[in-house]
Amino acid sequence: MGSSSDNFSVFVLASDLVVDARPFLTNTAANAAEQETWHDCSQYLPRDEDFSDLDLLQFFCLQGSDKNGNRICGIIGKFFPATIMSGERLKRYVFHIKSSELIEGPFCIVYMHTTVQKEDNSPGLTILRWIYEELPPDFKDRLQTVYFVHPGLRSRLVIATLGRFFFTGGLYWKIKYVSRLQYLWEDIKKGEVEIPEFVKSHDNVLEQRPLTDYGIEPDPFHLTEMPSTAYSFGRYQERWTAREYAT
Repeated sequence: MGSSSDNFSVFVLASDLVVDARPFLTNTAANAAEQETWHDCSQYLPRDEDFSDLDLLQFFCLQGSDKNGNRICGIIGKFFPATIMSGERLKRYVFHIKSSELIEGPFCIVYMHTTVQKEDNSPGLTILRWIYEELPPDFKDRLQTVYFVHPGLRSRLVIATLGRFFFTGGLYWKIKYVSRLQYLWEDIKKGEVEIPEFVKSHDNVLEQRPLTDYGIEPDPFHLTEMPSTAYSFGRYQERWTAREYAT
């Protein structure tokens, strides 16, 4: 048996460390093309779907522009019907708006979280992330700012802890919290966005009770609104004093 002078080595690799190399050997151009069309879901949506019922709810509407010239997309969270609207239909509605009303140019979102109830008005962070990840990269880039009006303590905590991991494309850093309407006017001129009356009323309440922003209710039973009994007590006190002098 002849011997060879060529050196060789044998490597033994554990089975749980083996990686299937077939995905890396496929055509890279095909993979790139697949990634390009992955987010373009609007071409698969039905063209004749009727969204007039959602338009009547008025939880979304296009309005003016902020001081940077970005088109304003107004979203009123209280009007969103989370109990009867599926994530699939919400996704189709978002892509319908994208392809019909937000075709080009930078835009911003004014989201009014005023008096939103999680069970009734919130689609859930998972669904929002799923829809956002399906949007094309150029559409994400055109989104400049998200004005989060009247954020609650819970919303701040959830976004602060999970936002940077859940959302890509720098969305976390585009969120700007607006605790009062007066701060919104620093970026948007009055009249450029319509503010519902209940949002204005809630803003006035927050002005009187600023600790509510931090989840603290200073007077949960509204005791300060009860009529004072000091006068009636004083009246009876005068009677008792008069009796003492009489005796």
